[in-house]
Amino acid sequence: MSKLIKLKKGFDIKLVGKAEKQLVDFQPANTFAIKPTDFIGLQRPKVTVSEGDTIKAGTPILFDKALDKVQYVAPVSGEIVEIKRGEKRKLLEIKILADKEISYETFEKYTESTIKSVNRETAITQLTKSGVWPQLVQRPYGIVANPEDSPKAIFISGFDSHPLAADYAVTLKGEEKYFQAGIDILKKLTDGIVHLNLNGDAEVPSVFANVQNVQINKFSGPHPAGNVGVQIHHIDPINKGEIAWTINPFGVAQIGKLFLEGKYDASRVIAITGSRAKKAAYTKTIVGACVDTLVSGNLKEDEKSDIAPITRVISGNVLTGEKINQDGYLGYYHSQITLIPEGEYHEFLGWMKPTADKLSYHRALGLLSFLKPNKEFVLDSNVRGEERAFVQTGVFESVTPMDILPIYLLKAIMAEDFDEMEELGIYEVIEEDLALCEFVDVSKHPVQEIVRKGIDLIQYS
Repeated sequence: MSKLIKLKKGFDIKLVGKAEKQLVDFQPANTFAIKPTDFIGLQRPKVTVSEGDTIKAGTPILFDKALDKVQYVAPVSGEIVEIKRGEKRKLLEIKILADKEISYETFEKYTESTIKSVNRETAITQLTKSGVWPQLVQRPYGIVANPEDSPKAIFISGFDSHPLAADYAVTLKGEEKYFQAGIDILKKLTDGIVHLNLNGDAEVPSVFANVQNVQINKFSGPHPAGNVGVQIHHIDPINKGEIAWTINPFGVAQIGKLFLEGKYDASRVIAITGSRAKKAAYTKTIVGACVDTLVSGNLKEDEKSDIAPITRVISGNVLTGEKINQDGYLGYYHSQITLIPEGEYHEFLGWMKPTADKLSYHRALGLLSFLKPNKEFVLDSNVRGEERAFVQTGVFESVTPMDILPIYLLKAIMAEDFDEMEELGIYEVIEEDLALCEFVDVSKHPVQEIVRKGIDLIQYS
C-alpha cells in the first residue's frame, strides 16, 4: 500500500549555481576511467586487460575475486592507455583513450513484450556479464549487491534532495520505456516489493508518471528526504540479518537499455553546478568521462580581483561527492559536477562578525542567515574550525529524520562497541544518511569517515 510520509527534520542547503534546465554541448571527453574506489566493498580487484589492449563498450576489464560473477566493464570503446596503481600496488584507475565512434559488445536483446518472459537466472546472468549489475547496491553496508542473495525489497529514490542535485525530469527525459523495462527486470530479482519513492512537494516527472509494477510512496520535507536510506527507514526498516537492494533511476533506465537494445550504454545527462560555474546547465556525457572539457573555460572570473580564486572540483554534490582534479573523472554513481571556491584561508572572527551572507544551521552570534530562509549562498570548502571533543547540542538529531541517536552511534563506533553499534542502528545507515551531521557539527568531526569505519567493523568482524 502506498504511503505519504512527511518529514520535519533535516536542512536544505541552498547554494548559488543551480543548473538551468537546458542541454548544453561541451567538447566530448577524450579519455575515460574506471575507478575501483567508486565501488565500496570491492575487496580484491583483478584486472583482465593490459595497457595497449583495444576494447569495446561493455568489454570486461575488472572483477572482484571475492565476487567474481560481477564484471566491471569499459564505458567506451578504445585503447587501454594506463593502469594506474598507488601504494602497495593498489589499483586506482584504468584509463581508456576513447574512439571517436563507440562500438559495443552485444548482449541478448528483447522486446517490451518478450522481456516479461525473462526469468530471474537469465536476468542476473545478463546483468552481471554486461557490467550493469554494480548499479544495485546492498543495504546494509552500501556495497555492490551479491547476485546470490535474495533481497526482501528493492528501493528506488525518484528524487535527489542534495544541494544543487540534478533533476530527473531533465536527466531522464524521454527514457520512459527504458525505465519501465528496467522495473520489469528488477521485479524478477525479488519476491518482495519494488518501491519507487517520489517527492511529495513537487510535480512528478514524466518518466515516473505511468510506471507500473512498483509501489509508489511519497516523501515531503527537507534534505535528507531524498536519501534512499531515510526512505527505507520509514517504509520497511532493515533489521540484523535482512537485506534490501537500492538502485538510482539512471541505473533502472540503464537496465532497460541493456535488455531492449542489447548493449551496455553508459551515456547519461549530468548537471554542471556551483557558484564557480560560468555556465551551470545540463550536458550529455558518459560515465567515467574526464571532466576537463566541462571545467576548462567554464569557470567564472573573480570580479573583485585580477587573480581568480582556486576552484574545488567535486564529482557529485558538496556533501557526499569526491574532490577531483580539473582533469579528474566523473564517478560511476554521480550525476553532477560541482564547482565551488576552495577555502584555503583563515578569516579573523569569521563566525562572530555580524552578517546575513554566510549560511549556518545554527543561530550563532553574528550568523544571521536564518533571517533570509530563501536566499541562495556562495559557500567554499572552508570548514571554519578544527576537530575537538563532541559537544552535546542535540543538533544531530534535529537533522536526522530517523529513529536513531546519531551522536551515540558515532561514539559507539569510535569506541568499537559492537553491541552498541547494532542497537543504535548501524545497519540502517551509510555515509550519506549522516552527511548533514558533518555539515552542522560544531566539533568538526569527519562524521562520514566514522560511519564507514563502523560499517567496516561490523561487516568484516
